[in-house]
Amino acid sequence: MDFNLPESALAVRDGVAAVAAKYDNAYWSRCEEEHRFPDEVFKDLGDGGWLGLCIPEEYGGGGQGLLELAVANDTLCASGGTQGTFIYVTTPGFGAMTLVRHGTEEQKQRILPGLAAGEIQFSFALTEPDAGSNAIEITTAARRDGDDFLIKGQKVWISNVERADWMVAVTRTVPAAEAKEAGGNRTHGFTLFLVDVKEALAAGTLSYTPIPKMGSNILNSSQVFFDDVRVPAENVLGEVDRGFGVLWDVLNPERILAAAGGVGSADAALDVAAQYARERVVFGRPIGANQAIQFPLAQIKAKTELARLMTYKAAWLFDQGLMCGNEANVAKLTGAQVAWEAADQAFQTLGGMAYSKEYPIERMFRDARIGKNIPVSEQLVLAHIGTSMLGLPKSY
Repeated sequence: MDFNLPESALAVRDGVAAVAAKYDNAYWSRCEEEHRFPDEVFKDLGDGGWLGLCIPEEYGGGGQGLLELAVANDTLCASGGTQGTFIYVTTPGFGAMTLVRHGTEEQKQRILPGLAAGEIQFSFALTEPDAGSNAIEITTAARRDGDDFLIKGQKVWISNVERADWMVAVTRTVPAAEAKEAGGNRTHGFTLFLVDVKEALAAGTLSYTPIPKMGSNILNSSQVFFDDVRVPAENVLGEVDRGFGVLWDVLNPERILAAAGGVGSADAALDVAAQYARERVVFGRPIGANQAIQFPLAQIKAKTELARLMTYKAAWLFDQGLMCGNEANVAKLTGAQVAWEAADQAFQTLGGMAYSKEYPIERMFRDARIGKNIPVSEQLVLAHIGTSMLGLPKSY
């Protein structure tokens, strides 16, 4: 369904679909089995300009916005590449979108052309062992050292470190305990930095340890250790101590892109289930003729289209510079839910065959489950909806 999408978004959908058509479910399953990044897909998307969509034309990009990125991610995931969400979240989302909105002219000229060409990859470091959803309590600290800053601390569940050229690192330049007194509220004292990952790794001040996990193994999720990582002051994103607004301009696009990946992944699972239900004959007729099979799939399809509509609305609001926090959270909640429901019902539709690696459902099932926990837990999203949209008292 097109939802009256602009011509730019329709062109993105068709262009990414043409790239995705070259890579079937078996390809994505092999990448998962081999714990291998889909380099071929990334290169094709970069060569076609589909990674630089939100980058202004003067830096080699497509001059589009988050809506086009969301459509691209939706399309890639719907093709069967359910793990493809990481491609669009890590580099175009964390990297390009953040730099376009908050980078200095020097930062943009230095990094955006490489991002647009698919030659540079990004990572984003926020979550800590003792500060997940409660980002206010992060303790990774950056302190002045002449014209530079030194970053010290630990992050966890950080994706794509092993491939990243640059990392957006979220730090405290004012400790949480002092923030309220210093700036009037707990969000004072955040500073975001562009960290040259390869330089810091070579210097031995940055290190990481991959975390063994049940799925989405096309890239690692790692513990990351900062041991006085040196970052020049020119690599600050936004203003020192006033980075919380920049952070929200990272988190809202992340949620919207995750939602787009969710609705695309739901369609991918529904496609496998519907094909099997058309072809599998039991008691003399296709099982898809049975309402016990057909109706649950139809219900999930309806939910998918509703979640897609909210996802695209949230992206459009962001592009217009309008408030989109409520919509981003509703999109993330419903996108994750339909991805999981579709994978679960597809598993049930295939019966015992769903457990076989002959079909991609076992992979889609594992991929879909994590969406209910990241990039923000379902419970915290519901708490936001309850307080922000219903006016209920805060529970935390």
